[in-house]
Amino acid sequence: MSEKILIIGASGQIGSELALRLRELHGNDNVIASDIKEGSEDLMSSGPFEIMDATDESGIAGLVEKHSITDVYLMAAMLSATAEKMPMKAWSLNMDSLFIILNLAKDKKIKKVFWPSSIAVFGPSTPKHDTPQTTIMEPTTVYGISKQTGERWCEYFFNKFGVDVRSIRFPGIISYKTLPGGGTTDYAIEIFHEALRTGKYTSFLSEETALPMMFMEDAIKATVDIMNEPAENVKVRSSYNLSAMSFTPKELAGAIKKEIPEFEINYKPDFRQAIADSWPSSIDDSAARTDWNWKHEYDLKNLTHVMLKGLKESLSLENK
Repeated sequence: MSEKILIIGASGQIGSELALRLRELHGNDNVIASDIKEGSEDLMSSGPFEIMDATDESGIAGLVEKHSITDVYLMAAMLSATAEKMPMKAWSLNMDSLFIILNLAKDKKIKKVFWPSSIAVFGPSTPKHDTPQTTIMEPTTVYGISKQTGERWCEYFFNKFGVDVRSIRFPGIISYKTLPGGGTTDYAIEIFHEALRTGKYTSFLSEETALPMMFMEDAIKATVDIMNEPAENVKVRSSYNLSAMSFTPKELAGAIKKEIPEFEINYKPDFRQAIADSWPSSIDDSAARTDWNWKHEYDLKNLTHVMLKGLKESLSLENK
């Protein structure tokens, strides 16, 4: 039987683009998008969409039964900076939604689960450079605590109940198609918008804050790749380190200035600086590259070019 896919959190930054890619691969009617709010015009018009709260256990179970779902991509989460402002709500969303899906898989209602983790699982005591797959994890944010706890539960449900759950620790994700979603790495999206709109940007992180980053195309590719991999090759059932590039706000600004010479950047670190300081500056993702042949395609230079080109095109369409 072909896959029938449910994406929970499909209106978010990654979910919206993932839904469109999966519809290309599996057919529009085989990919059910859902979120607590409606998504982009492309998302809403290209296939089935259901309004659903990710923490509504009976509602999610009803969707799974209604659409004969086999695979669930649980993309709903409250991200790092937003979660710090409402920690209990973030914990509830991030954890309750995961338990709902893991229990459906344990009860054989679904066959396969994708759940994204994050570099936020690491903390100040983690080695910052080439952070290993297995290392000290003492997160200092609500988002990181929930993701680290989620990793342990994913591994537990795999070992105890045979749940086929697959996960990636995403770095900062950069895209021109969706707006920032409340993450600490979102400066790397905002900066492109402001470079084109005003020619200047004030970064909420200091100029030398290096963080792992990835272009959205690579993030979607990794998600599709790990879900297509034979189960025996997915050896890590907590979550895989994943990397493409690392850069600082200063280095990103330099890459933008090569295409927009008059661009100016200033620095005014805020509360997000402490979050960024607790995260790795670079990631060792050799386990993903070995186990399921992960390869990234975008570096800083072509990321910058594609982001500016894509945003220019979307702005020109808006102004017509």
